[in-house]
Amino acid sequence: MTTRLPLFPLGSVLYPGLVLPLHVFEERYRTLVADLLAGPEPRRFGVIAIQQGRETGADGVSALYQTGCTAVLRDVEKYPDGRFELVTVGTDRFRLVQLADPAPYFSGEVELLPEEVGDAAAVAAAVPAVQRQFRSYLELLTERGRAQITISDLPDEPLLLSYLIAAAVVVDLPVKQQLLEEPDGLRRLAAERSLLAAEMQMIRSLTLTPAPELRYTPYNQN
Repeated sequence: MTTRLPLFPLGSVLYPGLVLPLHVFEERYRTLVADLLAGPEPRRFGVIAIQQGRETGADGVSALYQTGCTAVLRDVEKYPDGRFELVTVGTDRFRLVQLADPAPYFSGEVELLPEEVGDAAAVAAAVPAVQRQFRSYLELLTERGRAQITISDLPDEPLLLSYLIAAAVVVDLPVKQQLLEEPDGLRRLAAERSLLAAEMQMIRSLTLTPAPELRYTPYNQN
């Protein structure tokens, strides 16, 4: 079964359970927000990463990834000039089945994807191992980047943990997109364990490291 959703293409990936603030200034996305506010709750739209192109401009987007995440409006502030500040929360992954005409804004037919954890015994063993590795990764970034990184206790729930790590790890967008596309929590955690090991090996081989952006709530301008 598919459903029609307004789409918000971004140069970043949104994951279920993560908060995404948005500053909306383009006219087409002002229209999107106005349409959402005029409709019933939950007021949701699809966030989907840009594969080719850029966020702004009439000809900015030339290709989108096929997997995205629905976002629900939690807080809206409208400025006198028509701009919006939004706080949204990621909810469900979806597959883009068909893209509609982009006027007045992007929309498409999407199929919501199931959230499966994977084999229970394997997940129970994977969670503490990935938690330890992620903490080691953060400690290494702190040591090499001279950054003071403070995190709360990591969740034990495997899907939430897998999405939190995917949002926080400092890698390029295609890698983050691949983590979103993993079919279940166990395979996402396994991919993250391999990714964290590779990233730590690379960081140790470098004299300098880029400043980490360990923000779980990236700020995007459309």
